[in-house]
Amino acid sequence: MSERERVHIDVCGLEPPEPLERVLNALSALQPQQELCMLIDREPRPLYRLLENNGYQFKAEARPDYLFEILIWKDGQT
Repeated sequence: MSERERVHIDVCGLEPPEPLERVLNALSALQPQQELCMLIDREPRPLYRLLENNGYQFKAEARPDYLFEILIWKDGQT
């Protein structure tokens, strides 16, 4: 996989469904060479299935500061 440009979005502290809405809006604007880096204060489990069903890959990581960092990119893009 080639190096991608990272687009950051911080949805910490927002009440549902606003984090999901913001992530979906950011994904719709994502260019092929970009990936989305989402920072959130809880694990967004409902988002994972949505991503999988729409051809996205993701990597979720729990950080030491109790936040979750989710990298999202379109499946099959180089």
